[in-house]
Amino acid sequence: MDKPLDTALSLEIATTIKSKAKDSFDNAFKATKVLKESMYVQGFLVKPGKPYKPIEHGWLELEDRLVDPTLPYLDKTEQEFYYFPVQRLSVKQLLAAVEEAKEDYPDDPPLPVYGDAPYEYYGDVMLGGKDYQAAYAQALAKCKELNRPKSNEMN
Repeated sequence: MDKPLDTALSLEIATTIKSKAKDSFDNAFKATKVLKESMYVQGFLVKPGKPYKPIEHGWLELEDRLVDPTLPYLDKTEQEFYYFPVQRLSVKQLLAAVEEAKEDYPDDPPLPVYGDAPYEYYGDVMLGGKDYQAAYAQALAKCKELNRPKSNEMN
């Protein structure tokens, strides 16, 4: 069962953390400091229209709903968003992964957190292992379904 997106809480958290339009991973990271009982989730977001492909995205998951602190910048209604999770991290796991990334790769941004190497590369999307590949395939299928050309039926 898919969890519903909590629009009101998403907008409230976005305001609280002063979320930024093009930084869903960092927005979700900052939001974990407010919603400490949440899980940080990385995966893919699909919506109708441009960019016509799955978007690597970060959000939060609570027991019964999703919270997306990037929602104010997404240009659609929540009924038009589809989330395909790949990796869930507790706040403790997330903090440890960010600290490790800062130590190991100080010149690179610590987010998103990728699974164990080796990674597979598909065009301009860096995928992790088989979990990323499976979620990407599902997200791509949904994207094609949502963006299917409308047939011109004549009466």
